Amino acid sequence: QVQLVESGGGLVQARGSLRLSCEASGRIINIIRMGWYRQAPGKQRELVALITSLGRTNYADSVKGRFTISRDNAKNMVYLQMNSLKPEDTGVYYCAADRGLSGDMDYWGKGTLVTVSS
Repeated sequence: QVQLVESGGGLVQARGSLRLSCEASGRIINIIRMGWYRQAPGKQRELVALITSLGRTNYADSVKGRFTISRDNAKNMVYLQMNSLKPEDTGVYYCAADRGLSGDMDYWGKGTLVTVSS
């Protein structure tokens, strides 16, 4: 099992910045990639950014150039630096981890709320 705990959410004004953190614990040696997803009120959960164990990254078009995903393997941490935030970035942000067995994320955190005011 892998446990994921997010932190860093909060209320920020438009054009501001936030940094989300995700701490992983447990059997993390089997994790091949990690990601951030978000769910806005009344909408389905969507992918924000992914990072593989080799550091390769992928972003949703809506956040390219504004968000940066990174990882610190020594600390078992994954981060999401969010700049130039927009009200439409509001939502619950979830950290997720993939063991590489099914193509889907296998583990999820409980989420951290990000609210961007206009």
